[in-house]
Amino acid sequence: MLNPLITTIANPPAIVLAVVATLLVVLVGSLKGTGWEPTTDISDEVLQKRAAAVPETEFPEPGNRSIGGGGGGGAIPAGGDGEEGELEDGDAGGSGPGDIPEDEVEYFEVEFVKQGETVELSNNEPILEQGEDEGWDLPYACRQGQCVSCAGRIADGPSEDFVEHDNQQMLEEAEIDDGYTLTCVAYPRDSFSIETGEAP
Repeated sequence: MLNPLITTIANPPAIVLAVVATLLVVLVGSLKGTGWEPTTDISDEVLQKRAAAVPETEFPEPGNRSIGGGGGGGAIPAGGDGEEGELEDGDAGGSGPGDIPEDEVEYFEVEFVKQGETVELSNNEPILEQGEDEGWDLPYACRQGQCVSCAGRIADGPSEDFVEHDNQQMLEEAEIDDGYTLTCVAYPRDSFSIETGEAP
């Protein structure tokens, strides 16, 4: 008596029938599918909810205040080589405390206590930039009023009696009343003495 396996191998119609049956099972299985459906992509919805919950800034969330100040390099100002930055629709940015016509620029005597010098500062540039123009290595990090690395203290009273801030976001009212200012966004409006590198 012959082995059934040998009989099947020797029977070509049985082999063809087995191959067709296998292919038919595979085809039906692939058409039917597994019944699994992918879950809905909610990443855009999560991002929109996150964006609505976090205030929009041009600078990463400030961590400098919580760790006691930053250092290192500063941010590159918009426009690069002294050119004015533009908004996305092509309009120049809104007016700020530094947008003063050339014929209305005023100068004030400002004493930099730690540097031991008194210099004239214009009211159309931030204190930090004018101090750097004098060759002083003053502390800073963001240059946008979103950290306290550039903070200084005006001993004569509330800082807003002597400077105008352009969108500072870190100092509280009590700190401003104590004379603290952010030199990167502070424009002189009177004569005063300042100690740089003094954070609240």
